[in-house]
Order: sequence, then C-alpha cells, then structure tokens
Amino acid sequence: MRAGEGGSAWPLGQQGRGRYGDMSDAGFVPTHEALTFLLSPAGGALLAELADVELSEKTLLRETTRLRKTYPPDIVAAALEQAALRCKGTKFARAGDMFFTRQALEQASAEVVSRYRARRFAGARRVFDLGCGIGGDALGLATLADVVGIDRDLIRLRMAVANVAVYGVAERFDAVCADVLALPFSGVDCFWADPGRREGARRVFTLADYAPALPALLDAVGHAAGGVKLSPGVDYRELDAVIGATPYEIEILSVSGECREAVLWLGDLKRGERRATLLPGEHTLEGRPAHGLVPVANPQYYLYEPDGAVVRAHLVENLALMIDASKLDEEIAYLTSNALTSTPFAVAYIIDEWMPFNLKKLNRRLRELDIGELIIKKRGFPVDPEQFRRRLRYGGGQRQITLVLTHAQGQPVAILCRRVAP
Repeated sequence: MRAGEGGSAWPLGQQGRGRYGDMSDAGFVPTHEALTFLLSPAGGALLAELADVELSEKTLLRETTRLRKTYPPDIVAAALEQAALRCKGTKFARAGDMFFTRQALEQASAEVVSRYRARRFAGARRVFDLGCGIGGDALGLATLADVVGIDRDLIRLRMAVANVAVYGVAERFDAVCADVLALPFSGVDCFWADPGRREGARRVFTLADYAPALPALLDAVGHAAGGVKLSPGVDYRELDAVIGATPYEIEILSVSGECREAVLWLGDLKRGERRATLLPGEHTLEGRPAHGLVPVANPQYYLYEPDGAVVRAHLVENLALMIDASKLDEEIAYLTSNALTSTPFAVAYIIDEWMPFNLKKLNRRLRELDIGELIIKKRGFPVDPEQFRRRLRYGGGQRQITLVLTHAQGQPVAILCRRVAP
C-alpha cells in the first residue's frame, strides 16, 4: 500500500488484542479500531485538544473520566497514551503530529542520527527498510530514495504510513506487512535493518537474540549492500563469528557525548573498517584499530577522556597517535599528555595532582582543598561513584574539582583535575 492512502483501508490484524488495547511488557498498544479513529480528522482534533492538557498521575484519572463521557474506552486509552508519547518524542522534530508505541519510540534512533545515516544511501534507487517500525528511519531514507517499509507488526506499520506523511515523503514510501525473513529478496538494491533488541521489557545483546536474529537476517539479504543497526556494546568476536570472511565496517555513533548505537555497513556501503562519529557536529575518526603503538605513562599535565564512540570503536590508540598522547594503562581508555591538543573526540582536563589510591590520604587532601562541588568519574575502578561519595570528606568551599578513579600502569590512582573549557 502506498503511504498516505488512509488508515481505514488496512485489514484488522490477528493479534488477539483486548477491548482497550494490548498491555504487555512492551507497553500499551492501541487496537486497530482505536488507531483508525486517531488517524481520522476527529481523532486528530482529540489529540490536538490533549496537546494542551498537562498529563500526570494526578490528572490522568480526571481526563480519563471526562473523555469517557464522549468516547469509547479503547479510544480514550489510545489517545491518552499517544498524547503522552508525543511529549516524550523529543528525538523527532515533529513528534507533536506523529504516532508511536512506547517500545517503538524507545528503540527508534534520534532524527539527527537517522538523517546522518541516510546519506550513505544517496544514489540508491530503492531501499528496503526491514523492520521499519513506526518509520523513524524511513523519514530520512525517503528524502533520497524510494523506500519499501516492511514490518510484521501492522499497528507499527500503520503508524509508519502516517509518520512519513507528516514529513511530506509519503509518495516515496510503500508499506508491506510481512515477516522480513519470509520474503524473496532477489533484486534488492540495498537495505536498512533495525532488528528488535528487546524481549518484553528486557534488552537483549546477543546477536542471535535480535528479532530477527542477525545470522538469519544476513542469510535472507544475501550479498546486498546495506546497513544494520546494532547495540553500541556489540561483541566484536561474536560479530566476526556471524560475518565470517565478509568485509564489513562498524560505525559507532554518539550524540552530544552519549554513545547511542553501532551500525554494521556491508557491501558498497562499507567505507572503512572502524569509525567513530560524533553528532551533531559529524566529526569522524576512521581507521583500523591501532594496537601496541602507544606508550603507557603516569599522569602528566593533561588528562583526556575519549568519547564513548571512540572507545566502543576501539580507536582510543588511534586518537592517542593523533594528539600525541600516552595511555595511562594498557586496559583503560584514558590518555595523558604534557601538551594540550584540541580535539572533538575527547574531553580534556588539567591535572592538579594525582596519587596512588588511598582513601585516608585522599580524604585528608580533599579536606585541605577549597572544594564546594566534587564530580566523580571512574574507569576500571570497581566502585559505584555515588556510593563512594558517601565515604569522602569534603565540602564548604568554592572550587569545583573532578576526581577520577582509575589505573595508571596497573596501579589504582586518584586524579584531581579540572575540565578544560570547550
């Protein structure tokens, strides 16, 4: 079905939903009848009305009671859930007009990520969006190519149809309700896949537990060029076992310093081996992971904390070579140098002092300093920062200090430092 042809034309799914909707570990999902109403002009008016209502635990019962005087319970439940999800959908610029399920919204990439990724597909005639969900990735893909969105969840697929229309790319989106593993993929130009990484409320990390499982997905698409969204904590040994001899690229994406996802690039869309990309600035560090080329040293004048994407891409040593820095420890992703080199790939700190870790000596030194705020960071140090804070003695001063608990050349150390202004 071509996107934008109207939700009422969809057949009802055989998914055994209750009268008001489906409430499972994945969260509330509306009935087809309720979604059909919400997609209508009358439903749009109801959602526009709720956009001006502050929904909270205190107001939910009141609004439910009020709306049930006019609408059936399944429509009230779906409308209130949709209004709440639109408020949470800040990763999309037009969330106020879009449709979500809770789990689909949580898994969907931020719009800044999906639009960046979509540019890899520039020049493609058609992209198969496998497991398209509510259409978050199709929004960017459809600005560059025709998109065939495939998902076995009819509710999510209907939402995808509505969402691409919100973004004005409905004419480039076709929707197919099917299991992606059951379709013949001969003649596929290229594909994008975002496998499910949850079982109910639980996240899954093993590639074989994805839905669909990565080995089965790659068997289905054959040698087509494409990309697959993976967890940023992907196990490279497991991935190598699945991929075998097929060349691939892993790109780790972070947004404003938060590591968000990994992307497996295959075929003609592969451009390197490992890549760390920082958004929204689109700073990219690419290369083959360097091993054994960077010296290890005790803390010097500056400490560098590499972005999580650099760490996950195993490009910490590549960064060290770029900024002429040493590693604090063979196993720890902190770098140090006597010279300050500006880089988007790490946060720099001025080291005021450091010491072999000893709690009594550390507390004595903290009491001597004029500390008002203490930020605690750790890598390779087996403590919970907030629990450890209760064991420290400081306060009453004016200075802000960062305490880094880590290892230097195999020994536990405490580093007192100050962040260099960006």
